[in-house]
Amino acid sequence: MNSGKVLLLVLDGVGIGATPDAEAYGDAGSNTLGHLVEAVAGLTLPHLAQLGLGNIAPLRGLPPARPPRASFGKMAQASQGKDSTTGHWELAGLITRQPFPTYPTGFPAELVERFLAVTGCGGVLGNKPASGTAIIQELGTEHLRTGWPIVYTSADSVFQIAAHEEVIPLPRLYQICQLTREQVCVGQHQVSRVIARPFVGAPGAFVRTANRRDFSVAPPQPTLLDVLSEAGVPVTTIGKVDDLFASRGVGLALHTRSNAETVATLLHQSRSQTRGLIFATLVDFDTLYGHRNDPLGFARALVEFDAVLPAIQQTLGQEDLLIITADHGNDPTTPSTDHSREYVPLLVYRPGRPVGVDLGIRASFADVGRTIADYFGVPNRLDGESFLRALG
Repeated sequence: MNSGKVLLLVLDGVGIGATPDAEAYGDAGSNTLGHLVEAVAGLTLPHLAQLGLGNIAPLRGLPPARPPRASFGKMAQASQGKDSTTGHWELAGLITRQPFPTYPTGFPAELVERFLAVTGCGGVLGNKPASGTAIIQELGTEHLRTGWPIVYTSADSVFQIAAHEEVIPLPRLYQICQLTREQVCVGQHQVSRVIARPFVGAPGAFVRTANRRDFSVAPPQPTLLDVLSEAGVPVTTIGKVDDLFASRGVGLALHTRSNAETVATLLHQSRSQTRGLIFATLVDFDTLYGHRNDPLGFARALVEFDAVLPAIQQTLGQEDLLIITADHGNDPTTPSTDHSREYVPLLVYRPGRPVGVDLGIRASFADVGRTIADYFGVPNRLDGESFLRALG
């Protein structure tokens, strides 16, 4: 069993080109990174470029590294869906073959009635697909008057509940979400996530807070986190990861509210933890910029991550692994504000192997989970094909 550690970093929403099935998801032509470097003049990411980001696909301003310092490739998603849950589960070796339900015209009356009966809320506002930042401006004043939560969804399988923190305090909002997870969104309505979306402010100036919480359905089969934990390999999650796995298989969960806080936590944890998996997701690319069609903000966040990449690398031992990838795309240059069905980049850095290899186009994100399990020498039945041997 390998005595080192693996850092698995998910850059939420950072896709690298539409997959062949993107049209079926309404995402033909999406290319988060490709369009971003075209839209933002002068965007350079020198450290990601050194690892081999420009070797994966043509990207203006990011020439291929000769040679790349990391092994590189891209991965297609085999799961049905393009949301954070299916993306993270697949990275952890579980392909979702039955898609979660979605509600393009809002939730059916019987589901809303069940929600009201279970939670004790007097009514709901919204009940439609919407942008989270837009719907609180649209319905926030009515919410202040009635005290009713704002319920909405998106193109993803989510039941989102927005409430002003002074109208429905956080403990009560979280209780409503937990009840919804356990007693409302079940059976045919088992959505991927119930999400608490608190906000503050006054009419015309409502803003969401960082107190979001995700209440995910538990994975139906063992994931990488389960097999590592059962084998005695420490599993640490940073950010929203433990929420997406319903905390299963997680030894230490460190919650963070931003990319900056996630990176600071990651650096501290990686310096102190010498063995096991550290699984972190940087959400700002997706939540702050992809969903708001803000290419400039998206690019700025990438530059900030690129700048701290050397410090992250310095926390690694010679045989440790750093894997950088994503869970889906979220092209900020398209009219859509939803996730996009894209390939995701794959960069695998190992200090003791200063030159990377071409890992090609992988058929599934699950190859990552299978590879990490193999790295630790843990027997498993995870989906995917390991590329550990290719790393050398």
